[in-house]
Amino acid sequence: MRARIVHARDVVSEAASRLRGAEVPEPQASAEVLLSELLDIRRGEIPFYSEPLTQEQSDEYAAMISRREAREPVQRILGRAYFRNLTLRLAPQTLIPRPDTESIVDVVLERVEKRPKPCRVLDLGTGTGAIAISIAQESPACDVHASDISASALDAAEQNAEANGATVAFHRSDLAVGLDELAGGVHVLVSNPPYIERETLAGLSPEVRDWDPPVALDGGADGLDFYRRIFDEARPLLKPNADIVLEVGDGQAEDVLRLGGAAGFTPLETHRDLAESVRCVTLRWHG
Repeated sequence: MRARIVHARDVVSEAASRLRGAEVPEPQASAEVLLSELLDIRRGEIPFYSEPLTQEQSDEYAAMISRREAREPVQRILGRAYFRNLTLRLAPQTLIPRPDTESIVDVVLERVEKRPKPCRVLDLGTGTGAIAISIAQESPACDVHASDISASALDAAEQNAEANGATVAFHRSDLAVGLDELAGGVHVLVSNPPYIERETLAGLSPEVRDWDPPVALDGGADGLDFYRRIFDEARPLLKPNADIVLEVGDGQAEDVLRLGGAAGFTPLETHRDLAESVRCVTLRWHG
C-alpha cells in the first residue's frame, strides 16, 4: 500500500479543526505556529509549502497538537518564547514572557536615555531574563543587573543572555534581599513581580494555571504583597532620584502608586501597553 502523502496546508487545517473542537483558544494560530516552527518556515508560507511532510515530521506534529489539545502553551511545547528581539529558553520555574511586558522595557529605555552613562539598571525577579536582556541588548552602555530566587530560572536567564549576545550580571536573591553589593548604586529599578490575587489563581486559564510556576503568579491576598516588599526592601539599593518602573495587573495602578507614596516614593505616571491597558507605573526615590 502506498504511503499517504501529507501536505502542510492539509495537516494544519486538520489540526486547527481538532483544536477548535477541544475549545483551545486561537486554534488556527496554534496549529500554524507549531507547524511553521517544526518546518522552519514562516506561517504565511504554509499554504505554498509543496514538499510533503516526512513520517517523522507528521508524527512529531501530531504529538505537538496532542499537547496543545491538553492546553499546554505553544511556547512550552517549543521550549522557547519570543520577546522583542529575543529568542528565550524557558524553564519550569519561569513565566512565559508576554507581549504586555514589552511596554515595560520601552518605559525603562526612556528613563535610561535621560541619564548619564553608565546607567545601572536592576531587574528584580528576572525569570527568563526578558526585561534585563532586552535592556542590555538595546542600550549596551547600561550596567544591567538581574536577580531571581530560583537557581533554575537564573540558569535559563544566563543562557538566554549568552545566546542573545547581551551582558547582564545575574544574582541569586530573595527579591531585593542579599544584593548588598549594589547598595546605593541603582539608577533604575524595574520589576514584573507576582501580582495575581491568590483566590483568583484557580480561575486562570489552564495555559497559565497549570503551566506557569505558582510562585511567579501569587501576589498574596490582594495581589500587592510584592509591591510592598519592593518599596520596603529596595530603598538601600537606590541612588538619589532613582526611577522605579513596575508592571501592574489590571486595576492595580492606583493602589501601587498609593503604596509607593506611603513608603516615601514619589508617584509619577501610569503607562499603557499595546492593548491600551494600564500596564506600568513609575515612581521616583529622592533618598
